[in-house]
Amino acid sequence: MKDKTYILMVKFKTIMKYIVFKRIRPVLVGLATILAPLAFGVSCSDWDDHYEGIAETGAAGGTLWEQMKGNAQLSDFCEVLEQTKVYRMHKKTPVSYADLLNSGQAFTVMAPVNGTFNKDSLLRLVQTVSGDSAVEKSFVQNHITRLLVSSKPGLTKMLMLNQKRLLMADGMIDNVPVTVANTKASNGVLHIMQRALAYKHNLFEMLCDNPLLSVIGISLSRFNEDEFDPDASVSNGSIDGVPVYVDSVVYERNRLLSSIGQLRDEDSTYLVVVPTAEGWNRVYEETAKYFQYDKSIEKRDSLQQYYTLRALLEDAVFNMTDQKSVNDSLISVPYIHTNRTFEKGKKVYHVFKKPFEPGGILYGAKPLTCSNGTIYTTDNWSFNPMETWFKDIYVETENATVIPPFKACTYNAHRHTADSISGNAYLQIIPERGTSNWEMIFQINNTLSGDYDIYAILLPQSVAGLESTKPCKFKATINYVDEDNNEQSFNCDNNQFQSDPERVDTILLAEGFHFPVCNYDQRNTKISIKITCSILARETSRYSREMLLDCIYLRPRTSKSVEQ
Repeated sequence: MKDKTYILMVKFKTIMKYIVFKRIRPVLVGLATILAPLAFGVSCSDWDDHYEGIAETGAAGGTLWEQMKGNAQLSDFCEVLEQTKVYRMHKKTPVSYADLLNSGQAFTVMAPVNGTFNKDSLLRLVQTVSGDSAVEKSFVQNHITRLLVSSKPGLTKMLMLNQKRLLMADGMIDNVPVTVANTKASNGVLHIMQRALAYKHNLFEMLCDNPLLSVIGISLSRFNEDEFDPDASVSNGSIDGVPVYVDSVVYERNRLLSSIGQLRDEDSTYLVVVPTAEGWNRVYEETAKYFQYDKSIEKRDSLQQYYTLRALLEDAVFNMTDQKSVNDSLISVPYIHTNRTFEKGKKVYHVFKKPFEPGGILYGAKPLTCSNGTIYTTDNWSFNPMETWFKDIYVETENATVIPPFKACTYNAHRHTADSISGNAYLQIIPERGTSNWEMIFQINNTLSGDYDIYAILLPQSVAGLESTKPCKFKATINYVDEDNNEQSFNCDNNQFQSDPERVDTILLAEGFHFPVCNYDQRNTKISIKITCSILARETSRYSREMLLDCIYLRPRTSKSVEQ
């Protein structure tokens, strides 16, 4: 036992020379964790404690690898294990899975017999970098777990090395019969399977690997990124004040999936609806036009890709734990994250009625079953932009954050609960003097590079308890930038607008106004609307310079092609 431990320690030190970072991924845990027992050895008596209650059907005189090498039925599986290497940071290490199963680390192996999988195809794949890592994840790791699992009555859940979850029950693993169960090895348990265990793609993998959907998966994969975790990493002091880590832990995450749903999470269950490649390419092109940023915006192309994908997928992903009745309606992930109470008269987004019936988002769609949910595929995108991502914009003018400059006036924000008042509040604009023509500028956030009908909604003077029945007269100017970030303005055809003093008045300032670039999710707001009181001195007796402004409302207008 001592000699073997010494040899394994030498192996461990040699391997560690190749390791700079340890990557924690869904398909594999850190190499240092896997190999740590090699440096310290495994006590035979301690190992026996792990097997309490496990029936012994084979000799325990060898490792899992030695047990399999001695079984002629498993020669194909052994050959694949010998040729498949452990990957770290997308790079091949010197360690094969044969080495791993011949070490002191504990595993349970479900070994398929010869002739039940395409050995030659797997061996060809491991000759390439991408193929080797694919064989590791989809085949080798699909047959190995770190749990010590015996075949016994009842249901046992297993977490495989690739994070897939399989069930063992009544002499079956994932509905595959176990022909020889509970063979005890010095470092684990061996079960011999009637055939190979099928690899079940999760939703993200299906989007990446299915030829009809891979254009979506490739786009999503662009937002994979590594996140270093200093708390989980092993520090070795610092050099010139910079921390040095001998064992760095890096997590892989996807910032787009964080927003729409964790489609790689094997513990969740989602429903996803997407078009196949041709339909996706068409709708992506149409949608991307609405997320064009001006040339001054850093990484504007990346922003366009991110928000286009998010716009298309945000309402196409449904967490099944949030659904009450799938046949009646589906609510998408953003509905859960936003305020679920909607004001009367405003659109309700992220809720889709009767999804399987004609006109529904799943009508005629074909299901693909995955390990953590179902993908429904369709040739045509069934979402209307003006019911999903191209939304109405309400600028609540009583909010002081949207009022930077103002002239010749004061203002007050008032709360007033009524069905006809947006946000249950309004802005009262009061001229400094009886003849002051005031000016106020309101910032407009989150516009897309598209067309809008732009309105000002005014309230009657009676809302504030005033007796005046005079209309207010004003002009409006839309300020924006072009693709080169040059400031532009539109004076609304120099129109003079008049309010109706006796009712809530929705006044059209500009019809089908086109913003050449979007202002979506930007801190530096470049779009605003200036409202200027325009009452001549001789008109003072006919008009009121006081205004009760409820909100500024932008209603999207979209072309027919993007709705299809």
